Formats: sequence, structure tokens, C-alpha cells
Amino acid sequence: FALVQEVREFFDGTILLAGSLGSGRSILGAQAIGADLAYIGPRLVATEEANADPRYTEMIVASAADAVRCSSPFTGVPGNYLKPPLPNAGLDPEDLPDGKKANMNFGSGGNTKAKAWKDIWGCGQGIGVVDAVRPAANIVDQLADEYHAAAKALDAKRY
Repeated sequence: FALVQEVREFFDGTILLAGSLGSGRSILGAQAIGADLAYIGPRLVATEEANADPRYTEMIVASAADAVRCSSPFTGVPGNYLKPPLPNAGLDPEDLPDGKKANMNFGSGGNTKAKAWKDIWGCGQGIGVVDAVRPAANIVDQLADEYHAAAKALDAKRY
């Protein structure tokens, strides 16, 4: 909320908001605080059309926000990653080393032998709304229905 408000004070261009957005209601909320667009990650990774590793997709469907760990060893800057694959890459999800911004590396290997997006999968707290792999068109339709229902409910609450 605060970030969009601050950015709007000096920037009149398009703002795309990301982070824990996965429902039509959250898209409406992003617009209400001043964002123009909403970025939805995990919800659209878990689609029939996504070219994601099936293990990644299955983990998104089976997990909730408590399966997400924010850490920086892979690139040098904090990012959200799923905890379950970390031990397979030789890492303890509860004791990850800190990466240093001075060593930023967004290459395929990042700053560890484990490769982000191959061995380590990113995902945010919005994972909780993902309950099945579906066609992308069905998810888009559901988001639109949720958005319109939320807008109608909000309008009904006006004084």
C-alpha cells in the first residue's frame, strides 16, 4: 500500500503490482490502491499450458504460504523460494546463507551450485489460492468473475 502511494506521488506511468496476488479480489485491491496492472505468478504456473517442470507445478498445488522461504544466496538479493526442493540441492531451508549484493549473479547458476529455476523454484505467498492445475482460460474466467463479484460487493457496502 505504502509503496504504490509513494510511487504515485512522482510517477504517472503504468505501475504493475506483484506479490501475493492470485484472486480477482486482489486484482481489484491493487487497482484501488493505485496500481494499473496486477502480476500473478504461481496461479498461472499451475496451468495446463505452462511449460513448467511438472514437479514444480505439483508442489505449487500441494503447498501453502508456509512452504515459502525468502532468502538471497541464489542471486545475492532476497527472493521467495519453495522450501521442499532446498534439501535436494544440499541446502537447509531453515538455515540458508545470506548472499551479498556485491556478488549479485542472475545467471543460470546464480551464486550456488543449485540452479534457480532448475533445482530451486521460486514462489510467493500467493501460493495458497492454487488448488489444481487448470486450463489458463478457466483461471482467467474465474479471476474475472471474482473481480466483478468483489466490485459489486464493495459497491453494495457504500453508504
